[in-house]
Amino acid sequence: MSKAVKAAVFGAGSWGTAFSMVLADAGCEVTLWARRTEVAEAINSGRTNPDYLPGFELPENLRATTDPAEAAAGADFTVLSIPSQTLRGNLADWAPLLAPDTVLVSLMKGVELGSAMRMSEVITDVAKVPAERVAVVTGPNLAREIAARMPAAAVVACTDEAVAQRLQAACHTPYFRPYTNTDVVGCELGGAVKNVIGLAVGIADGMGLGDNAKGSLITRGLAETTRLGLAMGADPLTFSGLAGLGDLVATCSSPLSRNHTFGTNLGKGMTLQETIAVTKQTAEGVKSCESVLDLARRHGVDMPITETVVGIVHEGKPPVVALKELMSRSAKPERR
Repeated sequence: MSKAVKAAVFGAGSWGTAFSMVLADAGCEVTLWARRTEVAEAINSGRTNPDYLPGFELPENLRATTDPAEAAAGADFTVLSIPSQTLRGNLADWAPLLAPDTVLVSLMKGVELGSAMRMSEVITDVAKVPAERVAVVTGPNLAREIAARMPAAAVVACTDEAVAQRLQAACHTPYFRPYTNTDVVGCELGGAVKNVIGLAVGIADGMGLGDNAKGSLITRGLAETTRLGLAMGADPLTFSGLAGLGDLVATCSSPLSRNHTFGTNLGKGMTLQETIAVTKQTAEGVKSCESVLDLARRHGVDMPITETVVGIVHEGKPPVVALKELMSRSAKPERR
């Protein structure tokens, strides 16, 4: 009988917990690192995470700890599921604890402020590991639906296809279907930019602009993402797949999406601080919209929707003014 695959998951938020369930259901031995003692104790004693995924029973082969060394020990896969802007600092602390040859897996969908680095780039930079030991899991994966074991598909991306296939096998369950991809750049960009477009669609919904506006923002948002991806060497086909269109549609259409909900509150007239106050978990697009725009400017790519979101979220521009500016841009061919 072959030895069970060991997985460490750093981050006991909703997605970290849900993906821990997937790994456990696929037969892995999973240790979930939680920052707070009460979360770890609730998981171990009550088999539930009441703070982030209340009402879902966790598998018996999933246990929690607040000790990062205990979580990391002997892990075949080390999964990182924390807010993207905290990755560098946290991983610097955890890197010395990592098991030799462990594959580092990013669940994070963001771009680092200041450096404009993708999460896999931050991982290779901080942990001093080669790119072929870093994988990304992305796609239309709303945590509560996964925790309810509703059908979902995802992309497992790594520059080394054999590593992607190993991770694919480690998280393949009857309800969670992972596909492999070697285009890490495209997969990460799809995940990061869709949060920004999710904010834009949420703002439009909050303003009551209708489904034509929503359809237009999703489509033109995908065009922005693809333009940036092409400038960065991504495969354009990635953006018509699960990491691109799939994730974008789920984020822009579901009330379970943090970014969509955040945007809706802004569109209804709440201030940034009021919206942050009622948002219990991180909406990655709020900070990443600035770093995505920075990335676009570094590559000479025009991203007007992203620019509009930055104006509303960080520059205090009223949504109605931002909308007027976006709609009055000069006319141009669709494919440019």
